[in-house]
This record gives sequence, structure tokens and C-alpha cells, in this order.
Amino acid sequence: MKRGVMKHKKFILVMGVLAVVGLIFAGCGGGATTTTSAPATTVTSATTSSTEAATSTTGGATSTTTASLPDLTGQSMEIAAVWSSGEQDAFQKVIDAFTAATHAKVTFTSTGNDIATILGTRIAGGNPPDVAFVPQPGLMAALVQQNALQPIGDLVSGAASQYYSKGWIDLGTINGTMYGLVYKLANKSTFWYSIEALKNAGVTVPIATWDDLISAAGTISSSGITPFSIGGGDGWTLTDWFENIYLRTAGADMYQKLATHAIPWTDPSVTTALQDLAQIFSQSSWVAGGNSGALQVTFPQSVVQVFGSPQKAAMVYEGDFVAGVITSQTKAKLGTDADWFPFPSINGSAPAVMAGGDTAVLLKDSAAGKAFIQFIATPDASDIWVKQGGFTSPNSGVPLSDYPDPILAKAAEEMQKASSAVFDMSDQMPPAFGGTPSQGEWKLLQDFLANPGNLNSIQQQLESAAKAAFGS
Repeated sequence: MKRGVMKHKKFILVMGVLAVVGLIFAGCGGGATTTTSAPATTVTSATTSSTEAATSTTGGATSTTTASLPDLTGQSMEIAAVWSSGEQDAFQKVIDAFTAATHAKVTFTSTGNDIATILGTRIAGGNPPDVAFVPQPGLMAALVQQNALQPIGDLVSGAASQYYSKGWIDLGTINGTMYGLVYKLANKSTFWYSIEALKNAGVTVPIATWDDLISAAGTISSSGITPFSIGGGDGWTLTDWFENIYLRTAGADMYQKLATHAIPWTDPSVTTALQDLAQIFSQSSWVAGGNSGALQVTFPQSVVQVFGSPQKAAMVYEGDFVAGVITSQTKAKLGTDADWFPFPSINGSAPAVMAGGDTAVLLKDSAAGKAFIQFIATPDASDIWVKQGGFTSPNSGVPLSDYPDPILAKAAEEMQKASSAVFDMSDQMPPAFGGTPSQGEWKLLQDFLANPGNLNSIQQQLESAAKAAFGS
């Protein structure tokens, strides 16, 4: 997800072909890992003498496991992240395992979507949390520029080399130094649909190509149901639409160039992607509530419009974290009422995945903070959340069989086999452009949804906003 405004130094994060096992939320607060979060709250875990969590769940690991963590009796630490509600509850079980193994007292602070602002204020006041999970590589880079992060390479080198592909390690590395470890992922190239609605319309799945998607939308509309639900009230959902299309029409190399503003937003490749997006946005009758109505719909509401009652649309595009909304806010059942297909290929593009996620960073040189970073790199720490659902891990030590249902396992497998995988573009950008409500890319793509005929003007405005945010 995308959050907050912080000064950002231009940087390049290139991810090659990835062989990973993973999946998640976002944070977006917009990513990404992508749900919305509540205002900042703090929860302190009870210290426990239980040793249940001290047994590795993976077996055969030569790197740090919960069993090899130090005794931290009498020590305390704080962890900050955007997660709230169900996600916070799930992560608390990860904290509980760490507490059981180390006897440390751990306080969790849910920052909500204001994590950039909250961390900035805490750092300026000399009182940062020990560990934070940041939803944007751009935010991590800004914190490195402020000398606010501790290197973690020596802490996780064993687990990282054993369980993480080079692409994920590189994502947490800046100028040759590792500052972050990707913990929670989202496959953001999943297209969700009502099984009954598509069956009634006579549409077969998967819908493999963009042309097939446009054709299917017409067929679905003719059957009497609106094809698409779009959460345009949350601007990050629109950036995800654009980024998936751009990845398929321009390719991964151009994607990374646009992510770092190495090419302008007036480039013809951007025009092509926006023209494809306009094929849907320009058909107001294909969008639940029409274009203006979609601008009032949040991401969770966009999912409920497809899988709740009354049903208002047949399909919704967003990441695998859609599953969490389906199970928590509707009566629909994954695999029975709801399923997904990969974001369609465009003009013969190869299978590709866009990922979002949350990265663990160390802000204090504390024994407890260091131990938690070591713990979070193990398969154990990911497996605890994977088994609860709503989580995908890049840690290859977590078996696909541990995902609680085949729908989520399928999303994880899709990331594993993708010919091309990239990180959420707007999460790589300065938050002022790619991660802040009512400004930058979020706002301008909302304007494009409102008036998809205004393509040239939108491109010019995107470029002006990007120049201001990147400083060039």
C-alpha cells in the first residue's frame, strides 16, 4: 500500500525473474500488503514462560529458528506496522511465539495508514520503535537516507541465503547494504469473480487475454449484471489497475524505468496503457454505480459489491488479499462462490506478477530488536501466519501445503511460476507521488476514472507531479 509523504532519494530496485513461494495483503494503505488500517493503537503482549514456540516447524534448517533465540528476560521492545483488526490478531500470534521463546516483553503499535508520518515524528523525537514493517520500498529508502535504519545483513544472512530468492534480498538492499527483509507479500495480479454470475452469463474461465476480458464484459452486461466493481474511492486500487496493464504492454524493464522516473509519464508506453484502461473506464455502464459512483467506493466495499447481497457486479480486480474481505465481510465461500484468474495477458505478454508487501526494518540497535529480525527471517515466523490465512511469504521454507485453502495456494504458486515479477510501482516511488490520498498518482487516476477522455491532460499532470516528487 501507499502511505505518507517523505522526502525520497531516487533509487532503482530491479527484480529479475523470481522463484518464490509467497502471497499477502498490503499494505497499501493504500498496498499495499493492501487493506485499510485503523488509527494508531498499541498492544502489549504478556510475557510467557511457555516453550511451545521454541520448536522449529520446518525441520532441517541450519539458520536461526525460534529454538536458538536468546533469553531476553527483563527486556522489552516495540514493533510498529500498519496492520489492524484481523491482520493484527494474526501477527500477534507471531509475536507470541517470539515472546514464548525469548521471554521478552513486546509492544505492538498499529500505525494505520500514517506509518510514514508516525515513524518520522518518532525518529525526530529520538524514540523510534525497535522494529517496523514498512509497506513501501520508497519509505525504506527515505529512512536510509535519514540514517534512521540499522543494517541487518549480518543478522539474517544465513536465513536469507537459504530461504529467499535474490530478487527479494535485493529489494531490501540499498547501495550494497541490506536494511530490510520482505516478510509479507501480496500477489496483486489476481482477478476475482462470482462463479455463479459468470456461469449464468455463459462466460468461461480463466479469461486469458485482455481482448477476452473486454468481450466477456460485454457478455456479462448483456446478461443483466454489471461486469466490474471498482474501489475508486481508494486511489491505490487505480494505480494497481494501471501497473498491471503497463507491465503487460511495456514489459518489466520499462516498468522499472517508469517506477524510477527514468522515462517521463508522457512516454508513448504510458499512453498505450491508459488507452487500454480507458476501454473499461469509458464504459460507465460496465462499472457498478457508474464512474462517479465508483469514486465513492472503498476497496472493501468493491469486494462486497461482488460477493455480498445484493450483488452489484460480477468481477473485481485486486490482490489476493481480496480473499480476506470475502471471508470476513460476506457469506461467500472461496472455491464455491468466489474464485480468481490471473490478470489477463495483453498482446501475447508472458505470465507476469506484480507484488506488494511489507518489509521488516530495524530502527534501534537493541538486543530484542535484533533477535526479532533474526526470528522473522525463519520459516517458523512466516508459517504461523500462513496457516491462519490472508498471508503469503517469500520464504521458500514455507510449503504450499501449509496455505489453508487451495485458492490461496494457487495465488502463491502463480508468483512462483511467473515469467516476470515486479514490485508494486507506486510503492517504489516517493510517497508524495505514489502513496498519498488526494494527490499525485492516486488523485490523477481518480480524475482519469471520472473523465477517461482526458488522457493527454492526465499524462501531462502525472508528469508534472512526478517531477515535483522526484525533484527532476
